[in-house]
Amino acid sequence: MKGNSDLRLIFPLWLGGNLPAYTFGADMLAWLAPEANEPVVKIDVAPVEEQYSIEKGIRGRTEIMRELDRAREVIRSHAPERMTVIGGDCLSDLEPFSWLSQRWGDCFGILWIDTHPDVMTPKEYENAHAHVLGALMGSGDPELTQRVNQPVPASRIFIAGIHSPNDYERDFIAAHNIRIASPEQVQLKQSGIAEWIKREGITHLAVHFDLDALDYHKFRAVMFARSDKDAPSWDGVAKGKLELDDVVNIISEAESVADIVGLGITEHLPWDAINLRDMLAKLPLFRN
Repeated sequence: MKGNSDLRLIFPLWLGGNLPAYTFGADMLAWLAPEANEPVVKIDVAPVEEQYSIEKGIRGRTEIMRELDRAREVIRSHAPERMTVIGGDCLSDLEPFSWLSQRWGDCFGILWIDTHPDVMTPKEYENAHAHVLGALMGSGDPELTQRVNQPVPASRIFIAGIHSPNDYERDFIAAHNIRIASPEQVQLKQSGIAEWIKREGITHLAVHFDLDALDYHKFRAVMFARSDKDAPSWDGVAKGKLELDDVVNIISEAESVADIVGLGITEHLPWDAINLRDMLAKLPLFRN
């Protein structure tokens, strides 16, 4: 049940993924979301017209840290017990989940619904949205990990919907013995989420839902449905296999045994709406 200590954070961060469309996606997601009873705060982010270089392995490092600082200030001023995060790229959940970890302590866990584990570092990848879960564990770039006062141990992290990790990701997951569930296990309701929550003594859970965990053939408002001339090839990159009902089912299973105190939804990329918006701007009487 929502109370006065809840907060809805709209954080249209795009620079962590180096894709301005994340901002439009977050704004549309905020419009689609049910009306809030709790306070709603939107975090200012970098202008989408700007270009940012790589600084010490992270693209736009200085600006990203400024934006994370803004989010942290808002969260601290509200001191919420529960948060929903309508995010741009996945890095949007760093400060909110860090706060919740500190708030709930040793009974706190994270369910990460994502095709990718987001445990890389600047050494492997320059876009910081792929670093966030590692940072929440206390692993990775020092400027990110220092934001996490109470790192979440690997035993209290579960990644659902992941498949075909790269070599670094596979080794990281194995070295930390992180519990995972493939898309097929999720769809067959054999993930073991409830058992994991009970075994680890998790009473308060944050859920990160990256929409790229969804099958882009069935839900097109995700990265891999991009089809314009500038779209990357995506060769060798794992693509989502879940459906919307699969995500509802796995979160419901978690909610049956733990209090969901955080819910972050990220990486909404409504390409059809973006393309239609851009087309309308070229038409007579719509043009400015």
